Amino acid sequence: MPEVIFNGPEGRLEGRYQPGKEPNAPIAIVLHPHPQFGGTMNNQIVYNLFYMFAERGFSVLRFNSRGVGRSQGVFDHGIGELSDAAAALDWLQIINRESRGCWIAGFSFGAWIGMQLLMRRPEVEGFISVSPPENLYDFSFLAPCPSSGLIIHGDKDRVAPPTSVQKLVDKLKTQKGITIEQQIVEGANHFYEGKIDELTSACAEYLDRRRQEIADGGGR
Repeated sequence: MPEVIFNGPEGRLEGRYQPGKEPNAPIAIVLHPHPQFGGTMNNQIVYNLFYMFAERGFSVLRFNSRGVGRSQGVFDHGIGELSDAAAALDWLQIINRESRGCWIAGFSFGAWIGMQLLMRRPEVEGFISVSPPENLYDFSFLAPCPSSGLIIHGDKDRVAPPTSVQKLVDKLKTQKGITIEQQIVEGANHFYEGKIDELTSACAEYLDRRRQEIADGGGR
């Protein structure tokens, strides 16, 4: 899988990019957890989601936000990281001009960044939000949430407790025109220790089902 370097708002950003085989392949971006707690593009969940998209023919990108690995800049508490994600999606779209379909996936802090990014991108047809930490960050920007997606979390999560994730799900489910699916991985903590394969399988099943619905003319 090619290593890539592209320009971000505060300098170069490093990533890993897997191009799709078809010129109009859908695109996806996968966002990593909190960089100050060891979050990088090589996180196992990020890695698995990356390959989940690649195996389905997507042109997919994962990258290190500012100050992580070889990416330039310093941690910016989410503001700069959102700008980095927007620059990454811009880069992905530029080299995939004929792409049909755009997805965003993120884990923990990356889920928060990803859901902010989809607010700015009406072309996004779906998202996968793994363990969004509603208790730690403000998700009130989702008013309204512009696309359907999956929120998946563990019932033993102490970082993003099930009660807080449920608040976010309940709020989004009141919105018309989108469908928010919630899945709970039983026995999983925040890092899905011993449950990563189960998490990945659930995300893959959701992605396959949603893409079929979209192909059949619905499912937005």
